[in-house]
Amino acid sequence: MTLLPYLLKWVVISVAAGLLAGTASAVLLASLEYATVTREAHQWLIALLPVAGFGVGLLYKYFGKSVEAGNNLLIDEIHDPKAVIPFRMTPLVLLGTFLSHLFGGSAGREGTALQTGASLADQLTRPLGLDPHDRRVLLMSGISGGFASVFGTPLAGAVFGLEVLSIGRLRYDAILPCFLTAIVANRVTLLWGIHHTLYRIPVIPTPDAIGLLAAVLAGIVFGITGMLFAASTHTISSFGKKWIAYAPLRPVAGGVVVAAAVFALGTTKYIGLGIPTIVAAFAGPLPPWDFAGKFAFTAVTLGMGFKGGEVTPLFYIGATLGNALGYVLPLPTPLLAGMGFCAVFAGAANTPLASTLMAMELFGAEAGVYAGIACVVAYVFSGHAGIYRAQRIGQAKHTPGLAG
Repeated sequence: MTLLPYLLKWVVISVAAGLLAGTASAVLLASLEYATVTREAHQWLIALLPVAGFGVGLLYKYFGKSVEAGNNLLIDEIHDPKAVIPFRMTPLVLLGTFLSHLFGGSAGREGTALQTGASLADQLTRPLGLDPHDRRVLLMSGISGGFASVFGTPLAGAVFGLEVLSIGRLRYDAILPCFLTAIVANRVTLLWGIHHTLYRIPVIPTPDAIGLLAAVLAGIVFGITGMLFAASTHTISSFGKKWIAYAPLRPVAGGVVVAAAVFALGTTKYIGLGIPTIVAAFAGPLPPWDFAGKFAFTAVTLGMGFKGGEVTPLFYIGATLGNALGYVLPLPTPLLAGMGFCAVFAGAANTPLASTLMAMELFGAEAGVYAGIACVVAYVFSGHAGIYRAQRIGQAKHTPGLAG
């Protein structure tokens, strides 16, 4: 009997990884709540965003070169294991993300949670004497734990760790550890007293031909938007690297642009996580350009080197874009907001299954049909690139022979 030892081994490892990921996410979410409240109470802090950017840039230039690739480093290490990820990834990304939010950058939290979850889990590699295969599984579990605990979606988190590595291909050898770690990590974050945002879709119509066609059309728009977001962020990053040789000055330039735009527009709705606007997208009509505002602010913030994540801004972009589509498509606005919430992310990250599960966990199983169609169509229409450069093509979406 080899299954029982295998089960016991991964139960122990997954619980340990879940404890680490869940605790790190609790620290992250608590710190971002503090940063948001402080920034909104003292909006003059936004003027110091270029200074904060310079500090983040210096931190990574002198202490974080080996971990600067962030999520792409995690994916590369899973594909081709080389060396244990340095522990310093965790404090550096936590501090960098906190400063980005405190001083008014437009960023998320998923990238930070993935990096803390996986880097802390990877510290178990040497004490446990894990071989390269088991280390791959451990890193995937850490990613699942980070995602699940930061959003309160254990099923989506588990599948995300399996799905994000390669377009069109899942790694089922890690399915047990990923699910265990995601569930444990989510529970640990809740036990630390962290509460996740609740979203409500009051009416979900019975699927019919018109509604399903509307979901397909919305999915096309969501997928193209996700593709454009990824391309814009990468383009701004390449521009910064080409024209600003000294790395710490890149977030300074980005900080100047973002801070100036905030004061010029006279609103802070496009910086930080943007949770109040996301919630508002489920409640009633919003200005139809809100998604474009968040798109631009986030692309500049992340493209120029601030730390955080792309996913919560993608939720914002998707929810407000879905809200805007409520003016032209025959589906309830809250439902379209929920569909966009998950589908823009599905297209940008190439993770339609995790995104569909997330919709069902956040909005209820009844939303699964509409959200699933939107997520799958968005995935198909978003191309073969995405927000994670290290993601590989395991199976082409629609072009025969494209793989590698």
